[in-house]
Amino acid sequence: MSQIYLKTNRIFSPWRKYAWIFTLTVAVGGLWFPLLGLLVLPVMLGLTAVSFIKGRYWCGNICPHGSLFESLLEPFAVNRHIPDFLKTKAFGIGFFAFFGYNLFNRFITASTHWGSLLFWERVGFIFVASYLMVTIVGGLGSVFISSRTWCTFCPMGTMQKASYWLGRKTGISKLGDEKIKISQLDACISCGKCAKVCPMQLSPYQSFSDKNQFDCSDCIKCSTCVKSCPVQLLSLEKIS
Repeated sequence: MSQIYLKTNRIFSPWRKYAWIFTLTVAVGGLWFPLLGLLVLPVMLGLTAVSFIKGRYWCGNICPHGSLFESLLEPFAVNRHIPDFLKTKAFGIGFFAFFGYNLFNRFITASTHWGSLLFWERVGFIFVASYLMVTIVGGLGSVFISSRTWCTFCPMGTMQKASYWLGRKTGISKLGDEKIKISQLDACISCGKCAKVCPMQLSPYQSFSDKNQFDCSDCIKCSTCVKSCPVQLLSLEKIS
């Protein structure tokens, strides 16, 4: 029997509800004012810094594209199963390499205008084009498959997982990392609702560690499962 995915409220803060405005400002407004694309630079720095300690927390709580996919587009989503190949490490790394190669080539072309305003406009437009591509491709994936389809292979998500790996290896992530925890594993009724509402289509109830933590690096820590647990056993807490 195939998994059933449920639509539920995933908007728990004003930022998560309205951050999509930033996405459309850059992706659409940047077509006329390409310098708007430079606003993506602090976004990239921010998500890398946050992921070093908290994994993919940015994806589930701060990402403007995530806000677009869930706040605006999820009501129209058909909520199908995200194809398994999109979730594989090989596809994620391959897409990251393809995406990075294209960005690198565009930066090389823009560098010929170094020292002029045109250079910054060209660089800005690189980010505008990327943001627009994510908006279109991710938006189509949201509507015709599931709201977070793009997030399963997003290059920024792959970069965050790499940053998180480094944070864990150095022990720095322990300073502020949080994970989904279950207070009493034997009290879980195995209803599977946490899996049915998870935007990344993960299954926490089947994967808790011996520390009662959900250790999957693809968890975006959005707390949707926490809010939806019918017996209120789940929480997002500092790791033990």
